[in-house]
Amino acid sequence: MKIPILMYHQIDEPPPRGTALRGLIVAPSSFAWQMRMLRMLGYKGLSMRDLEPYLRGEKQGKVVGITFDDGYQNNVIHALPVLKSNGFTATCYGVSSMIGGTNAWDLGKVAQKPLMTLDDWLAWHGAGMDVGSHTRGHVDLDTLSDTEARQQISQSKLELERTLQCEVRHFCYPYGHYSPQHTEMAREAGYVSATTTRRGRVSPGDETMTLRRIMVARATNPLQFFMKIATTYEDRRA
Repeated sequence: MKIPILMYHQIDEPPPRGTALRGLIVAPSSFAWQMRMLRMLGYKGLSMRDLEPYLRGEKQGKVVGITFDDGYQNNVIHALPVLKSNGFTATCYGVSSMIGGTNAWDLGKVAQKPLMTLDDWLAWHGAGMDVGSHTRGHVDLDTLSDTEARQQISQSKLELERTLQCEVRHFCYPYGHYSPQHTEMAREAGYVSATTTRRGRVSPGDETMTLRRIMVARATNPLQFFMKIATTYEDRRA
């Protein structure tokens, strides 16, 4: 059984053509038909927390993991109502020191967008969604010393748990950059899984600290979306 884990960033109206990283912004209308398609095809959209027994092979079924990187406020505005209407759950990976801030790590490259506030995070979790960690400052772990990287990985978990009063079990490597020592740091910090930007679906029993995902881009059309979910389309690009 192959399990697709979808990777989203922003759910918002895409900026003008030529804007950097425009492909990472999926229109609300596109996200809505994607979730409807999953439900019509018999899939259940699940957070990483709810996906755990499937990753361990304890449960089987037509399931899809749904993840959002960075914690943009537009995820709460546009994605949360759609997830709820379809009976799905999802994980949003937050940057613990930037709650209520903006995507400052992209400063000078793309427009600054608001990140989820404390109230947004509480609404997200209160709606049955999952909170994951994306380090303290959306840092490139490969550029840090081991001490700095360990602090970014472990402290973000503790900060999110203390601030939101919920367990944070899942981690995501910013920029998809990681080394073997970072996977061990994530494990030692108490995370159950860590997701990457490597393409492909996952299988029960795969190494949980280097899980592959499937990026859904602005231009993903219905046929591509179906192929990404239900065929070996993404697996061949692993």
